Amino acid sequence: MSEVVIVEAVRTPFGRRHGGLSTMHAIDLLGAVQQELFRRTGLDPTLVGQVVGGCVQQVGMQAMNVTRNAWLAAGLPIEVAATTVDSQCGSSQQAVNLASSLIAAGVVDAAVACGVEVMSRIPMGAGTSDASLGKPINKNYWAQHEYTSQFEAAERIAERWGVSRADCDEFAKLSQDRAAGAWAGGRFGTQLLPIDAPDVGDDGKPTGTTHRVEADETFRETTLSGLAALTPTGRPDGVHTAGSSSQIADGAGAVLLMARSRAEALGLPARATIVDTCLVGSDPTLMLTGPIGATDQLLAHNKLAIGDIDVVEINEAFAAVVLCWARETGADMDRVNPNGGAIALGHPLGGTGAILVTKAVHELERTDTEHALVTMCCGGGLGTGTLIRRG
Repeated sequence: MSEVVIVEAVRTPFGRRHGGLSTMHAIDLLGAVQQELFRRTGLDPTLVGQVVGGCVQQVGMQAMNVTRNAWLAAGLPIEVAATTVDSQCGSSQQAVNLASSLIAAGVVDAAVACGVEVMSRIPMGAGTSDASLGKPINKNYWAQHEYTSQFEAAERIAERWGVSRADCDEFAKLSQDRAAGAWAGGRFGTQLLPIDAPDVGDDGKPTGTTHRVEADETFRETTLSGLAALTPTGRPDGVHTAGSSSQIADGAGAVLLMARSRAEALGLPARATIVDTCLVGSDPTLMLTGPIGATDQLLAHNKLAIGDIDVVEINEAFAAVVLCWARETGADMDRVNPNGGAIALGHPLGGTGAILVTKAVHELERTDTEHALVTMCCGGGLGTGTLIRRG
């Protein structure tokens, strides 16, 4: 099997809902990070074997294989094939894992993994909004499993692991403080691609001018008293609020992977090695506990302990998801989302996985450390996992 390395990884800024990236078409946003991989490396894009992308709401401008449409709209080679996958919130992390598997198996020796979601224009639930097309869950599913929302699942997780409202608010403030500190310290500069987004008039039509989005728009100064004043979202007496849940956001990320032998032959340095990947199933009613199983599997398969992991990027879908994972794994929270997570920065659904891998690669380099773990909970009871090693 070929050893798989990450040659380049890049992301857009996180755009707040109805913010600077909301005027972008999804294929243009995704195409921008796809193109940037080749601008940074100088690689001929015809050498890529396949492109695998993630997207959750595959309707409207994100329909019809958004990954392929982005590639073509960016003027990239028509001979390079592309696929769009849906593993819910973990879609573009699963795209990274699948692209890695293609290389390891010798099917291709170079691949792009990527993902996008423009939630300002294609909101959550858009794919199920037309009831005339049928519902994704039917009585046969209900006969097997109780169907819950992610909001209810997060509250049940909090109950089971004894996570309080104060715990969630404190974690939310930590995420915001870390994101603000990361920006103040210039930690995101190497991973970020500024985007020139079109201006639109009051009629919603492009004006022909653009504005530049070059920083994350989502994090904000936060206080515990301000968080405590927010209304619960999942239940009237729940522990989660908008302040301790992932933010709706727009964004995209892309990762260039190669067989190590191919990268070396082309003179491209490996920034990180894909050590192992997984996609695990978890209780679909609790839904959001998948990172526990994914972490356990990756550590066991590679004879590592949680203390061997220098950087963890775990999606902050809800505060309790991260806190219950930390209690089960014994993770050192100083190493977990050190530059803030989705509570502060946002969660553009199908784009987040590739973005988290990008963040992990750049943070390993910044801190001169060795191992990183990326993991996400996913709707329907899944957990994605990617274990990487610097260089």
